[in-house]
Parts: sequence; C-alpha cells; structure tokens
Amino acid sequence: TLQFQLFCLALIGCACADNINKDAQIRSFQNEASDAEGNYQFAYETSNGIQYQEAGNPNGVRGALAYVSPEGEQISLSYTADEEGYHPVGDHLPTPPPVPAYVLRALEYIRTHPPAPAQKDQQ
Repeated sequence: TLQFQLFCLALIGCACADNINKDAQIRSFQNEASDAEGNYQFAYETSNGIQYQEAGNPNGVRGALAYVSPEGEQISLSYTADEEGYHPVGDHLPTPPPVPAYVLRALEYIRTHPPAPAQKDQQ
C-alpha cells in the first residue's frame, strides 16, 4: 500500500541522515494494513529515540513523531491531513510575527464601517 511505501521511505531517510545513529535498531513495529473501509494505522520506535505513529482513513490522517535533533533538542510534531490540507503542530515550527496594532485597528474599522452598496447609474 501507499502508506507502507511512505513508511519505508521514512525509515530509509532516517537511516541515511548524517545526524543519527546508523546502527539504530527497530524496537517496535506495528502495522495494521488498510481494511475494506480504508482505515489503517502503523507505528514504530527505534533504539535511537525515533518514534512515529499514524492512523488514517479516506477522510484524513492523524499522526505524530518525535526524535532528538542534531543539537540535542527533543522534537515533537503532530499533524493532521484532510480535505483542507496538511496541518502540522510543533514548538520547533516557525510562527508568523504578530499582526501590528495599526493593522488590527484598520481591520476593525473596515469591519464596523462597511462600504455602501454600489448604485447603478439611472438614466
């Protein structure tokens, strides 16, 4: 299945990365292949601290992973993917800067003072 192929690619990517123990062993692996309704789930953990799990169905996917970065920082990421896209959540992900106060005031003004409806020229 596609999920199993993605899982294998993820493992290969982890094994080929320079910053992880190439001698890491798989400590646990669980795989429930897709059933008749398209539901599936899998999870694995390696001896160097990588943990990954995912469950999904035709309507979407939910998953989580954790590992230690080359700088020694614990990285945790959870995500969902559905008809509205991919939604990752993690403290290590960049966030946009706050919206400036003057922009918030302008938006509030626009909200409270909507433009008048356009009038057609009457002849």
